[in-house]
Amino acid sequence: MYKIAICEDEKAFILKLKGLLGQYADETGREFCFFEFYDGSELLENYQPDFDLIFMDIRMEKMNGLKAAEKIRSMDSAVGILFLTSLAQYVWKGYEYGAVNYLLKPVKYGRLKMELDRYFSRYQGREEPFLAFANNKGKFKVFYKDLRFAETCKRNVLLHFEGQEQVIYKNMKQVASILEAGGQFARCHASFIVNMVYVKSVENLEAVLTTGERVPISQPKRKEFMAKLTDFWGDML
Repeated sequence: MYKIAICEDEKAFILKLKGLLGQYADETGREFCFFEFYDGSELLENYQPDFDLIFMDIRMEKMNGLKAAEKIRSMDSAVGILFLTSLAQYVWKGYEYGAVNYLLKPVKYGRLKMELDRYFSRYQGREEPFLAFANNKGKFKVFYKDLRFAETCKRNVLLHFEGQEQVIYKNMKQVASILEAGGQFARCHASFIVNMVYVKSVENLEAVLTTGERVPISQPKRKEFMAKLTDFWGDML
């Protein structure tokens, strides 16, 4: 089942769009679960990292769709966004926030079907593993491929990904048990776990990442870490 969020301040339009989406679901055999929001700020307050697609009105009273999309992209780089607008001049601005495309109002079923077919042909089956979490700064969805390393931060864990550092309210044991199950992460220190995809070399007791960052390797963890890294590099060659 696909989770679809509709962010639009006109209830009548939401009802019409849901009807068109229901028609598409009947024709294709897909199942949709709808979530309705009437302003960008409301969507952000109730954002779920497992949304698959967002229909976003550009012009809304409190927080417009462009501003909401900008904030969503800082939390979730993968969710599909289809902008809704009656004014074509706003369209190009929307592509700055990774929009899938746009729909001009009033929405015609033929155009909607074309955009949905394009979306599903492009994204269906791309089930990349991710870590979803919330902290006092917001809600985040981090794909494993974008997470470089994690380190203990007091009683929690600091995640390093895509130019960001965000705290997840779990301890290192909990985070490591989740990440290590994916096969690309390895503990190199009691306080650090690293994504081996990013490891360029090992110098003494440090893992040097492709980003230039250095992650410490403890002496007790070194032998096990090097064995895992060697196996991983062998699989990648």
